[in-house]
Amino acid sequence: MPVAPAAAALALLIAVVTQTVPAQRLLSPHVTPLTPANARRPAEVSVSINPTNPEHVIAVMLQAGAPGEPRVSSHSYTSQDGGMTWKHVRAHNNGRVQGDDGVVFGRDGTAYHSYIAFDGIRVDRPERAFSGIFVRSSRDGLTWNDPVAVVDHINTAIPFEDKPWIGVDRGGSSAHRGNVYVAWTRFDVYGSDSPAHRSHVMFSRSRDGARTFSAPLEISDDTGDALDSDGTVEGAVPVAGPKGDVYVAWAGPKGLVFDRSGDGGWTFGTDVVIAPMPGGWDLPVPGLERHNGMPVTAVDLSDGPHKGTIYVNWIDERNGDPDVFVASSKDGGRSWTAPVRVNDDAKGAAQLFTWLAVDPLDGSLNLIFHDRRGLSGTMTGVTLARSVDGGKSFVNYPLRVPPFDCCAASTFFGDYNGIDAYGGRVVAAFPVLSAPPGNQQSVQAAIARFRPGTQELR
Repeated sequence: MPVAPAAAALALLIAVVTQTVPAQRLLSPHVTPLTPANARRPAEVSVSINPTNPEHVIAVMLQAGAPGEPRVSSHSYTSQDGGMTWKHVRAHNNGRVQGDDGVVFGRDGTAYHSYIAFDGIRVDRPERAFSGIFVRSSRDGLTWNDPVAVVDHINTAIPFEDKPWIGVDRGGSSAHRGNVYVAWTRFDVYGSDSPAHRSHVMFSRSRDGARTFSAPLEISDDTGDALDSDGTVEGAVPVAGPKGDVYVAWAGPKGLVFDRSGDGGWTFGTDVVIAPMPGGWDLPVPGLERHNGMPVTAVDLSDGPHKGTIYVNWIDERNGDPDVFVASSKDGGRSWTAPVRVNDDAKGAAQLFTWLAVDPLDGSLNLIFHDRRGLSGTMTGVTLARSVDGGKSFVNYPLRVPPFDCCAASTFFGDYNGIDAYGGRVVAAFPVLSAPPGNQQSVQAAIARFRPGTQELR
């Protein structure tokens, strides 16, 4: 039957729109303020979704202290509406500098918050010195148990314990379910250029809900230098697989290195090199006090086709600029795929501060990173990326964050952003700057609801 000219034109228009605008790009995650206007330079944020109540989300981060307070302290924010609104609680502080905050929920809905507390580094004869890693727990994110020391050096910062991350065994068939794990870097003397002073990847576990922790165990077969740069072993993130195996990856002079425990974190095997990191993990970029590409380790706990797959996410400069990558292993870390580039822009723009969460229900990979694609100079935006095919391909979702100049003066954003996912829900958190002349630093949250296992935003 012949088609009327007007109808034909309309059909052609629909066809063009359908072909040129992918359906998943028609919607964008919702972005909302996380920190209040009076928060002092918040950064280095970690996020976790409660698996027993996904509307319950906790974010932890550092914030600068007011005059007369420690230089930096740890803070937590709690949401009971999926990340739309937040309540603030400051962590207990006995007068030390705090930071490197991480948070994770256990399978039973208990939240665990890890952080460092220290003083007296980079000083020849400090008046006071401390170096410790602490974990506290909570059911609601508003009231927290007293912090428990994983390790604590009193009146000395030698050795210096740095960059901890916390994990919990949530495996449904794990004999070690509920174990709490902490991995970190130990510096013999922080910042020393002496070849005698080394860095080490350390590990500790708790089998009683973070009430006590085992004595620290060194799990890195090879040490690094103590300069806190490319030659240092750093960026250890512990995760537990479906059957309770513990996986940890980190960066160092050999590139990306991986280790595995088959007995609940009591012993570890021989380190495996995943891939080189061209440009190293210490990746300076204009406008930031520091930036790194240290790895994030994650594992698929879902009952989907990629169950048990281990993923490592990082940034390096193999393409001439900082790009985001993911590699995966289906055999417990013995072998690894070639790195997959996550950001889908042309070469030449920097991507920064990546973090990865694997949804334990649908197995999707969800990443958050700052992004300078399509912008000039140090103008910066934020991108969420998602894969539903086991990390083989990614869809990039530019967030509705006004691009900001990062930065006219060097700004401290810490070392990482935060993201978590559960049943198609994704909550990410990241620092931004307001427009000049204020240049106020704050943390915003992005909330996305996907149909599980798809790129369909609801």
